[in-house]
Amino acid sequence: MYCPARNAQTDPRTLHALIAAHPLGVLVTSNDGVPDADHLPFELVAGGEHGVLHAHVARRNPVWRRAAQSVLVVFRGPSAYITPDRVEKAANGGRVVPTWDYDVVHLHGTLRAIDDAAWLRQLVTRQTGRHEAMQPDPWSVDDAPRDYTEGLLKAIVGIEIVVERVEGKFKREFVTG
Repeated sequence: MYCPARNAQTDPRTLHALIAAHPLGVLVTSNDGVPDADHLPFELVAGGEHGVLHAHVARRNPVWRRAAQSVLVVFRGPSAYITPDRVEKAANGGRVVPTWDYDVVHLHGTLRAIDDAAWLRQLVTRQTGRHEAMQPDPWSVDDAPRDYTEGLLKAIVGIEIVVERVEGKFKREFVTG
C-alpha cells in the first residue's frame, strides 16, 4: 500500500481500535495465481508480536484449503469524499482538487486452517456474544439446540492468521476544527 509518511498510523491501540470497531475484514488470497477476496468477520486476539486473527468460513469455501499461503487482511474504517473548500480555492487561484479521506489497516500473515469443533464453538460463542451484546434481548449460541449447533460446527472451518506485519493509513486531508 502506498502510504506517505504523513498518513502512516503506527499506534497499535489506534489500529486495534479500528479493527474492533470494523471487524468485517477482506481476506485476500491467491487462487492459482488469481487474487481472491473473502469478506469475513474477524477477531484480533493477543499473540505473537502483532496479534492473531481468528475467523471461520463455510467448509464449502475453498479459501481454508489455501493454508500456509501468505495473505493480506484489509480492515476499512470511516471514509468520506472531500470537496475542495471554496475559500481555499479562491485563496489558491483555483489550485485545489477533491480527495477521499479514509482509515485502513492492512495485516499480513500466513493462513492456517483449524478443523476443531471445540475451538470453533469457542470462536462463534465469543463472536456472537460480542455482537449480540448491543441487542435488547441478546441471542446466545446456547439458545439453539445443541444437536443443531453441533451440525453447523461440522459445516465450518476455522481460520487463524498470526500477524507478521501491520500497515496503517489514516488519510485525512481535511480536518474540521
